[in-house]
Amino acid sequence: MHNTTFEVASLSRRRLLKVGLLGSALLGTAGLTATLSGCSADTPKVGLKVIRESDLPFLQALIPVMLAGAVPPAQMPQAISATLENLDYSLSHLSPELLKLTVQLFDVLALPITRGPLTGVWGSWQNASAADVQAFLKRWQNSSIGLLKMGHASLLQLVMMSWYSRAESWAHCGYPGPPTV
Repeated sequence: MHNTTFEVASLSRRRLLKVGLLGSALLGTAGLTATLSGCSADTPKVGLKVIRESDLPFLQALIPVMLAGAVPPAQMPQAISATLENLDYSLSHLSPELLKLTVQLFDVLALPITRGPLTGVWGSWQNASAADVQAFLKRWQNSSIGLLKMGHASLLQLVMMSWYSRAESWAHCGYPGPPTV
């Protein structure tokens, strides 16, 4: 059983301001760099509503690591596609502000200038091993920076909700499905 309680860190006004300024600077830099480089195109990939081509390498590296153990390896390609489909649908129904924050998170993870220092994955996501992705997730989960912990929690919730909202995931967790009326 995992411990789901959060430790409350003593947060002074000075520390709160530092974290806020660091987070704002980081997201601002990533957004500006993405805009100037053309990476942050607002147009989604063909066939999707929100997820962009630049988001796919990260998501395709992340999803199998998060679903490991819940999906047999032979079914993983279909699970990744199904999870991406549901994730895109969920993102398309977020409030504009939450969607903006999620897109900024994806931008930070897609840009090499921010991806390397923040995740420890210095190469492209296509070349990242499962161990690299696990190390990144653990790094963010155990970070002393609240913004990274929130990013980890957001990614975890988005992927897990997208997968476990699908009928093919229910058998693994023993859910027989909704009752028939």
